[in-house]
This record gives sequence, C-alpha cells and structure tokens, in this order.
Amino acid sequence: MMEKSIDEINRRIRDGSARVVTADEMPDIVSELGEEGALQEVDVVTTGTFGAMCSSGAFLNFGHAEPPIKMERLWLNDVEAYGGIAAVDTYIGATNKSVTRMESYGGAHVIEDFISGKAIELRAQSSGSDCYPRRSITTEVRLEDLNQAIMVNPRNAYQRYDAAVNTSDDTLYTYMGTLLPHSANVSFSGAGTLNPICNDPNLRLIGSGVPILLGGAPGMVVGEGTQHSSAGNFATLMTTADMAEMNTDFLRAAYMYRYGPTLYLGVGIPLPVLDIETVRRTAVRDEDIMVSIRDYGVPSRSRPVLGQVSYAELKSGTIELNNEEIKTSSLSSYRRAKMVANTLKTWIQEGHMTLCLPTRYLDPSKQAKPMRETRKVVLVQEIMQRKVVTIKEEQDITEAAKKLLRGETNHLPVLNEQGRLTGVVTTFDIAKAVARPERKVKVQDVMTRNVITTLADEPIDIAAQKMEHHRISALPVVDAQNQCIAILHASDLGKLFKPGGARP
Repeated sequence: MMEKSIDEINRRIRDGSARVVTADEMPDIVSELGEEGALQEVDVVTTGTFGAMCSSGAFLNFGHAEPPIKMERLWLNDVEAYGGIAAVDTYIGATNKSVTRMESYGGAHVIEDFISGKAIELRAQSSGSDCYPRRSITTEVRLEDLNQAIMVNPRNAYQRYDAAVNTSDDTLYTYMGTLLPHSANVSFSGAGTLNPICNDPNLRLIGSGVPILLGGAPGMVVGEGTQHSSAGNFATLMTTADMAEMNTDFLRAAYMYRYGPTLYLGVGIPLPVLDIETVRRTAVRDEDIMVSIRDYGVPSRSRPVLGQVSYAELKSGTIELNNEEIKTSSLSSYRRAKMVANTLKTWIQEGHMTLCLPTRYLDPSKQAKPMRETRKVVLVQEIMQRKVVTIKEEQDITEAAKKLLRGETNHLPVLNEQGRLTGVVTTFDIAKAVARPERKVKVQDVMTRNVITTLADEPIDIAAQKMEHHRISALPVVDAQNQCIAILHASDLGKLFKPGGARP
C-alpha cells in the first residue's frame, strides 16, 4: 500500500510540483479517483474555519517608560488588561468589556484596532518601588510601537459545536446569538467539511508545532486547547501567531447582543496526505458530521438534547424538529472559512509554507471535566418566604388593594378555585383599576396573567436572572401542580451575603 513521507511532500512544495486542494474539494476527488488514486494525486489538503472564538487574546510588551513603571493595573481604550506579569507586559482577553462603553467595545475591538493601525490609549497605575518609581502613565501606542504583540489563544478551532434552540417562553441572548422562544429558530456554528479537526479527528496530523494560518498570519499549534474533549468529538487547539502579520480579512471584533464582545477569527491548518487513512478522513462531507440540538431554555450545564442533525441539514436553512420545520442560521462564516483554506492553498503552492508533523501529539481520547464545586449551590427554598399572601380571581379589586396597603407584600399571587396560580396583582394593576371607577372590578380583570415563576429547588442565581431579565422584583414559587407555595422577593437575595460581601 502506497505511503508518502513528510519530506517527500515538502520537496514537492519547494519545487512547485505539490498538488494542493481544499478540504471541500477532496470528497469529490476521492469519489472520482478512489482512495489509492487520491493518495497518488493529492499531497496537501487545506482546511479552514472562521467564527467567534471567545477564548482568544494577546501578550503585549510596551517597552520601558522614563522613569520606569511596573504596570499593576492597566487599560487599553478603557478595556482592562492583565497586569500581573512583568513590568511592561500584559495579556488582553478578547471578551473583557470596556469600563466606559461596556458591551459595545471590548478586548477584541482593541486587538482589531491594533491590527488596523489605529492608536490605542494606554493608562496604567502602580504602587511604585525603588526600581520602578513611576506611579502612573497615560500615552498612546500603535502596533508598530510595541516590542511584541503575540496572539496566544487558549481555545480555538472547536471540532464541532452543538446547535442551539430555545423551548422557553422568553427570548434568550446567548453566545449562540439570539434564541427566540418556543423553538422559533436554531443557531449553529462551524465550517463542517472545511473544519480542521473534522478532517483529522484522530489527531494524527494536528498537534504541537504544526504550522497554521491564524488571523491571516502564519502561526502554529501550541497544543491542546482548554476544554479539549476529543473523546466526545469536541477537540480544541491552543494557537499562536504574530499580530504584526495579521489582517482584518481574517480577524474581526464583534458584539453579541446582550452577551458581550467576542473575536471572530480565521484558523486554517494544512494536512499532509501521507496514507490511505488521511485520504479517508479528508473525504468527510457535511452529511457525515453530526451535532446535537441543545435546549438553551434549560439554564443548566447539561442542557437537554432534543435531536441530532448534520451540518448539511443545518446549512440548508431549515431543519425538522418535533415534526415542525424550523429556520436555521449560522454564527460563523463559511465564505470566510473557504477564504482561509484558499489562502493556505496559495501559500503552499507558492512555497511560502512547508509542513511538519507534531512535535508532541494531542490525546485523542481526552474527556473534559466539569468544575469541582466545594460549596453547595443555594436554592430558592433556603431563602423564600413561605408565608405568602394570596387572593382569589373572583375577589373584588378593593380586597387586593387592602392587602397591598397593609404592607405585607407588593405582589399578590392570584389563585383559582383549585388553588392553582393564574396571575399576579401589583400596585400598578391597582392603579389601572382606579382609573376605571365606573364599574366594580374583579381581580381577574386587571391581574397580570403571564406570570414568571420559580421552583423551590431552582438555584437562586437562575431566579435572580429571571428577575433581572423581566425587570420584576418578586417571583411566586410553585410546585409541580402550579400551586403557589411561597414567594421570593428581590430583598430576600440580600440574605445570601454577609456584611463582608461573601456568600455564607
């Protein structure tokens, strides 16, 4: 059986005779020529992906000021960067928010502005020392002024990413974009057939030291990325490249509405076609790559799986879920991913990049672990008010007003004859009733029927998020039969904190 060596392929790259194809071209070549024919014909398969890669950032060195300063805290265009390393070194993360512009500007925007050639305001503070006497500095710097600007990304190029849907009653704003209620849309991310690791799922060719394209610059794989979970087909990569060689065709800052900043990044890896196994793996099609559809309406680490779907189905624009047709939308750009793969192809064809095998291989069977938590999660039942004042639907609104005026509560859960929660009455609802004095008004006429509730065994963080999301100050606590068993007020959340600000 025919095999090729990496040296043989590199010789062909140097003399200009190497046959290079992109990953989306390879399946048809294998179908036409067969595995042996494709192995003989193709030397390199280039891959590419372009999407939001939050776990990205850069190490920067500014050089020493006069007099010198050890920067303990620093901000770049009002985005705080990490100052806990050497005197004038820092690391800026893509998702850190501006202290003045908040969600609309972050570390990703600073990185893009540097690469675009813009001036960045640097502010820094220090407590001072004998060798670093300066206490503060404010200046402007450009990328060309820095000694080093090295992008080092803890987690890039996910092998695949589960699709997202939302079965809840509320619109959710997530890192998977805006998810409409009642499963109205499905959001997904990934290049599918062009994805680097999908073309090398056993990590035979991708590992430490392997050359890559990162943000338009030549770079390399450092090693496995954070949360690398190759056993479940969720392998990731740690990557690096010089920002001075990057360009904004392959790197863009973005803002996810009501979530925050992120960095869109192009990553491409050339794969040497060494043997039949490589041919088989690089013949992968979108139809072959399956992902789960996860319900983001459940605020849990282990979100329920509602089904399986291929990238071919996701890219078609609609999928079928629970016998309903649902529109899909991609957070990543396949067109840009194709640009990444084509750029790599050109580099190799012109002899600007040769290939190598990993200096250290990645574990193809690793499973990511969840966080170890040593303190129990506080549940609603630990702080909720069990003595809850309620009112019936058929009662007069004046009775509700009396209960509210007693100061016992500012939210009255409304119950039907069976004792089940059907609404809630607030002082605002009473005000609306007063505006209609011409007739006797029942509670059911003015109550709010779309009641946001919580459960006794729900973590208080989720309950607090509901209050903030809906701009309300209380949540009825219900059981499985929708019986109101307690109420949780925003003021109850204060019980979570001791005077020093720490949770009990």
